[in-house]
Amino acid sequence: MKIAGFTIIKNAVLNDYPIVEAVKSILPVVDEIIILIGDCTDGTIELMESIDDPKIKIHHSVWDPNLRSGGSVLAVETNKALQLISKDADWAFYIQGDEVVHEQYHAAIKAGCEQYQDDQRVEGLLFKYLHFYGTYDYVGDSRTWYSKEVRVIRNDQHIAAYKDAQGFRKGGQKLKVKAIDAYVYHYGWVKSPEQMMKKQKEFSKLWHKDEALKDYMAQPNFFDYSQFDSLEKFNGTHPQVMHARIERSNWPISFDPSKKKFSLKDKALYYFEKATGIRPFDFKNYRLIR
Repeated sequence: MKIAGFTIIKNAVLNDYPIVEAVKSILPVVDEIIILIGDCTDGTIELMESIDDPKIKIHHSVWDPNLRSGGSVLAVETNKALQLISKDADWAFYIQGDEVVHEQYHAAIKAGCEQYQDDQRVEGLLFKYLHFYGTYDYVGDSRTWYSKEVRVIRNDQHIAAYKDAQGFRKGGQKLKVKAIDAYVYHYGWVKSPEQMMKKQKEFSKLWHKDEALKDYMAQPNFFDYSQFDSLEKFNGTHPQVMHARIERSNWPISFDPSKKKFSLKDKALYYFEKATGIRPFDFKNYRLIR
């Protein structure tokens, strides 16, 4: 069995993406990893080359500036990376530039790939998610955050990234997947208030044309982290590859997780989910095989 990793990245230094940590976090699981680097204006190429691992295969691409509706350029680039994977790979492990996998889940990921390798009904493996917010000490625990997503897919030429590459489709249909007991740690919302707003403004250029960006770009140069509906304290451990980055964090933000900011409907749905573990009316970007 062969597992190939793949990711895309552009301006990782400018936007302070933990892409080095993301790549390193899946290296023990994969036999190769494709890194497709976009046309950068910073030191992203040198950053990725610094990892210096024989499993890494770096390729280069130019992002189409005309694909600015709904983040579609992200799917186009993700599909380019997917097509660069070795044909003899059985599985493709997708990791985004702000996602990291804890080493405690490596065994479960490998076991899932082995278990379903010959079960052709299974087109992907479903991961659970933790979304960190503001600092490395809090996670979003409301319906604002997606709770699961597909990150391992079959190396099948008919499978392609969907919309903004949050998930995948096969022939326009949701993938049939099996859930595994593994989490992805999403750190995209953990930056200093200044860096967070800088990244938000840069990222918005992938979604909107210049005219629609004017008001957004005129916002203050710091992000207001008080705009959350619900958080909870994180009491677990972070992936080993994240420890140095976490030690460098130096922005003082604190939250009171007891404060919730829900509409009546969302409040009822939140506490129902807490009591039952069920999230009603949730959009699922996959078809779960029981």
